[in-house]
Amino acid sequence: MSAIQTASLLVLALYLLAFFAGSALAARSAGRSIWLFGKARGLDRLAAIGFRASFGLALVAPPLYLIAPDVANIDPLWWPGLGAAAVPGHLIAVGGAMLAFAAQMAMGASWRVGVLAEATGALVSDGLYTFSRNPTFLGQAMLLAGVALALPSFPGLLAVLLFVGSAQIQIRSEEAALLAHHGDAFKAFRARTPRWVGRARKGAGTGKTSG
Repeated sequence: MSAIQTASLLVLALYLLAFFAGSALAARSAGRSIWLFGKARGLDRLAAIGFRASFGLALVAPPLYLIAPDVANIDPLWWPGLGAAAVPGHLIAVGGAMLAFAAQMAMGASWRVGVLAEATGALVSDGLYTFSRNPTFLGQAMLLAGVALALPSFPGLLAVLLFVGSAQIQIRSEEAALLAHHGDAFKAFRARTPRWVGRARKGAGTGKTSG
């Protein structure tokens, strides 16, 4: 792999370390566990598996391909050299990692990993959440897409698709829980702020959400 590709993979690894460290801080601040994946059922359970698989594929596949070149040769997308998309991909990955972690930390004690109606936190709608209702998911999608561009491979592409599909499932569950818990405040937030990204629309309501 080229230096820029190695750097992209390192960005992914460092982000995951920061994610777990930030989650531990949120759990300490909240005074309880914020890991809800173990309690997920139905489609939410599939989403939890999809999230883990997406990051696992993106992180493990490139080193595995280097160790087992015969396996890599089967993948028509694999390109371990410096391709045209390597530098743009790396920059997207860096930007995505920074956005995802910043959005996670902005949640404070409201941060959750997974969905549970009775564990809904305070509504967050300021800062990064004025441009996206789900800036953490947006940043994570950018991170995985950037790594897939910098290190083209079938597992990398599959990781992006798995992540986006899983995020769509969890977002719907989160929104249902937030609507039930926050009512009109969440309705105003939803009406004003795009699900993924865009300019804020006129509306009322403030507070803090997850994702």
